[in-house]
Amino acid sequence: MATTLLQPGTTAPKPGASAPADPLAGQTVLDAEGQTGQKGIQLTPRALKRIRVAMAKEGITPDAGGLRVGIQGGGCSGLSYNIRFDTQPRERDRVYAFPQTSLYPEGDPTATDAPPIRIFVDPKSFIYLHGMILDYEETLMRQGFNFINPHSTKSCGCGSSFST
Repeated sequence: MATTLLQPGTTAPKPGASAPADPLAGQTVLDAEGQTGQKGIQLTPRALKRIRVAMAKEGITPDAGGLRVGIQGGGCSGLSYNIRFDTQPRERDRVYAFPQTSLYPEGDPTATDAPPIRIFVDPKSFIYLHGMILDYEETLMRQGFNFINPHSTKSCGCGSSFST
């Protein structure tokens, strides 16, 4: 007999039907400072850690820059995700600051001294990205960021393009 674990607010599938896979089942999702709920962009601790590692590898400190997340036209499904490092937010960007406390053991004094990791999102991209969760996956088959976007109605196999 198979057992289906449900997230709060979901219902069991009909007999014979399979439940949709929840890519974040059992995971913690982090909100930016001052953010409540899914009004902005959220990260998993794996994504936050990977962003921090990549910034260090590029020689960018959290004080000196952040990760720009956006969309652009093109790709298999019409729109493509775009991520890159940037030194400063632009005038109309939304800036999400994620504290690094979740990356340190509880009680570690280094956690409170570490500056937040910043995510920059331009106004046009925000229309398509608000409510999105950025995750990082590292398996034998694939490694990279996963964009879990509630506005995506269709995506292709590459995982970097979508349509609404």
